[in-house]
This record gives sequence, C-alpha cells and structure tokens, in this order.
Amino acid sequence: MSFPQPFFRWRPHPWHGLDVGPNPPSVVHAYIELTPFDRVKYELDKKTGYLRVDRPNRTSAFAPTLYGFIPQTFCGKRVRSLMPESSAGDGDPLDICVISERPITNPETIVNARVVGGLPMLDEGEADDKIIAVLDKDAMWSGVNDVTELPEVLVDRLRHYFSIYKALTPEEAVPTRIDAPYGRERALMVVEAAMADYIEEYGE
Repeated sequence: MSFPQPFFRWRPHPWHGLDVGPNPPSVVHAYIELTPFDRVKYELDKKTGYLRVDRPNRTSAFAPTLYGFIPQTFCGKRVRSLMPESSAGDGDPLDICVISERPITNPETIVNARVVGGLPMLDEGEADDKIIAVLDKDAMWSGVNDVTELPEVLVDRLRHYFSIYKALTPEEAVPTRIDAPYGRERALMVVEAAMADYIEEYGE
C-alpha cells in the first residue's frame, strides 16, 4: 500500500515540522495556542510539540483574537535589529494574532493568515513582536490590507491585553512596553527577519 504525498509517519512538530506558509511573508501559517474563549494560558512544549498548560490566566482578560506563532521562525539577531532599543530577540518563534469573523474555539489549529501589521513589544528588554493578521479568505476582512484599515478599538484591545496580561494588580510592575502599531511593510520585514533567524539557528 502506498500513501499519498505528503505523508508524515509521525505527527510533525508544529514549530519545526510545519511550513512557514503558502506565500510567505504575506500569507503564513499560524499555529494557534490560545483562543478568545479560554481562561487558561497554553504554550507550545518545545521538546514534544504538544500544547502544555502554562498556567491559568492570572487576570480576567481574554486574548482579543486567536494567538499563536508562525512555524519555522525564530526571534534572533535580525528581529532584534529591527527594534534598536532591544537587547536581543526573545528566542521564541514569532508570535501572531489572527482576526477572524467566525469564532474558532479550538487551539492546536493551523490557519492561513494574511499579514497586515504588527505591535512592537519590548518584554524585559527583548524584542517580542506581535504580528497582526486576518484569516485568509475571510470575507468580512477581505478588504483589509494594512493595520490602519482595522477598527482602531480592536488594535487598542490587543495593545491593552499585552500590556496587562502578566500583571494582577495596577501596582504590580510589568517590564513590558508596546509602542504604536506598525503597518504591513514593516510587518513583512519582521517575518522575513524571523525566517532568516530560524535558518541560521536551526538550518533549512
């Protein structure tokens, strides 16, 4: 018996075994770790490729959109160079927030995401960009090509979430900073930098 191609004898690792996407850096794969409907923080277990429960959310905030990462990306020196005030990339795959009209409630989902912008997040001195994308072929968002075309309140919710999700009280210090969102062209540069950083770190 022969199997159709591609055939994986074992489950591919979501970070290393999945393609970057169908048309990177414009349209990428996003592996979803969090949905806007769960009060538990999941994170990829880098050794096994399965989702691990990191912690129950400390605050009452929900992620405003789907949230995950772009496979075969790495935030290293090239990503750091695009954020001069950072001391390093955060050493993780590049994070991505994906906007969808219809609710997608399951984590561990792979979606095609069309890049429209990003948030420059500095987390404890490290570059931790959050790419903003819309679900590819989503009719509601099909006319959006840049973050400036999204509802301002939606982008503000993303900025607010990432600025407070680690802090339980207003008095608790959170060593993060999120500047104004950047547009599609800068976001494509960040994705390309993270793809190149991955190749240098792990090979092709």
